[in-house]
Amino acid sequence: MVLTGTLVNGAAIVVAALIGLTVRNIPEQMKTTIMQAIALAVVILGITMGIKSEQFLIVITSLVIGAIIGEIMDLDGYLNRFGLWIERKIGTEREGTVAKAFVTTTLIYVVGAMAVLGALDSGLRGDHSVLFTKSMLDGVSSLLFASTLGIGVAFSAIPVVLYQGTIALFSGQINQYVPPEIMDAFIVEMTATGGIMIIAIGLNILGLLNVKVANLLPSILVVAVIVTILHFV
Repeated sequence: MVLTGTLVNGAAIVVAALIGLTVRNIPEQMKTTIMQAIALAVVILGITMGIKSEQFLIVITSLVIGAIIGEIMDLDGYLNRFGLWIERKIGTEREGTVAKAFVTTTLIYVVGAMAVLGALDSGLRGDHSVLFTKSMLDGVSSLLFASTLGIGVAFSAIPVVLYQGTIALFSGQINQYVPPEIMDAFIVEMTATGGIMIIAIGLNILGLLNVKVANLLPSILVVAVIVTILHFV
């Protein structure tokens, strides 16, 4: 089935998050240290993604234009309001914790080449190996995040399934109308652009910055537009 890999990915996030909730009686100082360690690992992941760019000007331009679009659309506000809506429905001890966990982990799981490549492989070839691998990685991080950030992590499975599922379902049309050269260039520059966002997420977790990373998400689409234009110029 086309959506097998995507559904497994979503299930892995939810199950791992629920397991993580069972070990939430961790001392606050230990939670802080764990989150700092995770944040540092996230920053390093972002750096390794960011340096993959072959035309860094595309990355910079995409981030600038994407930020303008994202600020106008207020995507960060929408994601946070959805997180707060979930929070009100399920109830929580501390206001804002569900929304923070939901937004943070959603961005980490959605931004990255594995989400796109895995979904395309699932849709075009019925090969779910990339998404199965992503499921294991997301599951481990989901468990760790849930043990410190709480139940909001589990709800990040919703946008993950919608995002990857959409790509998988429309992969045939993508493959038919998008030349391989454009797709290859897009993956490279999209990975680098996503890497910058991942770095911002890590620095946000560390409390060093307060970047509205969700407002940078349109940059991914801008990358696609710029790569396409440059291909035909």
